[in-house]
Amino acid sequence: MMEDKYGQQVEKKMEKYEFWEKVLNSARYVVAPMVDQSELAWRMLSRKYGAQLCYSPMLHASVFIRDEGYRKEALQSCPEDRPLIIQFCANDPNIFVEAAKLAQDHADAIDLNLGCPQCIAKRGHYGAFLQDDWDLIHKMLSHASKSLKVPVTCKIRVFKDLEKTVKYAKMLEKTGISLITVHGRTRDMKGATTGLADWNYIKAVKQNVYIPVFANGNIQYLSDVKQCMDETGADGVMSAEGNLHNPALFSGIQPLVSDISEQYLELVKKYPCGLSSVRGHMFKLWHHMLQVHIDLRLDLAKAKNLGAIIELCAEMKKRCEEDMKQHDGTLNKKLPHPYWVCQPYVRPSPEEAVKAKEKQKAVKRPLVSILEQDKNTEGLSKNQMKKRMRNPSMKFRTEDERRAMKERYIKCANCGNPKGLKCVFGLCRACCKSKAHKLMADCPSHNLCFKTKHEKRLKWEEEQRKKQKVESLLPEENALQVTSTTPKESEIDEKVEEAAI
Repeated sequence: MMEDKYGQQVEKKMEKYEFWEKVLNSARYVVAPMVDQSELAWRMLSRKYGAQLCYSPMLHASVFIRDEGYRKEALQSCPEDRPLIIQFCANDPNIFVEAAKLAQDHADAIDLNLGCPQCIAKRGHYGAFLQDDWDLIHKMLSHASKSLKVPVTCKIRVFKDLEKTVKYAKMLEKTGISLITVHGRTRDMKGATTGLADWNYIKAVKQNVYIPVFANGNIQYLSDVKQCMDETGADGVMSAEGNLHNPALFSGIQPLVSDISEQYLELVKKYPCGLSSVRGHMFKLWHHMLQVHIDLRLDLAKAKNLGAIIELCAEMKKRCEEDMKQHDGTLNKKLPHPYWVCQPYVRPSPEEAVKAKEKQKAVKRPLVSILEQDKNTEGLSKNQMKKRMRNPSMKFRTEDERRAMKERYIKCANCGNPKGLKCVFGLCRACCKSKAHKLMADCPSHNLCFKTKHEKRLKWEEEQRKKQKVESLLPEENALQVTSTTPKESEIDEKVEEAAI
């Protein structure tokens, strides 16, 4: 044991590959940290199909410190959910370490996110947008490595310059971290411009550092995992999008979407999570299916609870089984497998995305042409004309009709808003609430019960006073039995009257 600068006892860190071999069990198949998507239920499903190591969702360090509810949900785990690495995004060394200390007893390592490329990371100055501030990153990681009793790791994106990427990785290694994950894309490669990850950057980092390296990017099938490890020399391979479309990726099988969906929903019952996480997983798993059964997309988006999603899953399974009987399984010529089989979503290349966007602009009709073709647009706003373009039969109220609608409503005497039609005071709800409270009155129209509640309160207080008087008249040895042998109300009244006489 040794002491850090705060005087706390800290175990000696495992050197080089000892952590990866002994704690992570030489894990090679890794589920990536994903916001709202790598929760406990999904991790347990992935582990069932061959995942050897999982990361928690990316957690915001400052929120983790101050919000107990957020912290409790984030730390949800079970004995079978190991090895586990908890990831944080942060931009302050003290906040990062404080959050990590709250989480270190629940994980095998703490990871710093240096790879998130999203706009929210840019606004918050974390993730991949810290990679220009090497001094800050060095302070955060070195401070954590010295202060925590578990190893520290990090996940990065690459620079366009290969040499700068290698230099960056070497700097990170010097902070004392025990493992580094390299995503072979730059922070600008996202959305329509995502493109393919370059494994040459990962290979260069692996050849120049002496700690374990995980590779991330272009993983869609188990064959990609083996190819990536052969080409880069990486110690393990991390999957995010490939895992979301097929959580059985690391087992080398492609199960039916319906089977995987049912298994996941059963795990959600056992390990509850937010509905947004469940809905997000269904959209990923059902991606190809929703291109065929388009009507279920809106139903899934509107689902208000887990039961509704389970019902949709049953409906989806029924439709897939019907298609399996009636068709030869192709349906969509662009897919290598039938849509009811778990398979990756292949993004269009940046060039294809640009062409599709330009084509969409070319077919878009200007509002001037709409006015020329549709003479019934007088008095319509720009948004209404756009709606008319999408649905020519759509009707809108004229200015006179809107004015007549307003005149139908009687104004509140106080503020001018529409009054409640059955309000006892002839006011809107806000004014009625204020007046009813002041007068201690009820208004059934607005569901206000100040008078009723006040009378109930008075009645309860009167009953309590009677009870206390009766207890004071009883012998002390019988006082404890009052609660179990309470006199009837008529007897209480007689006792009170005798006491008053």
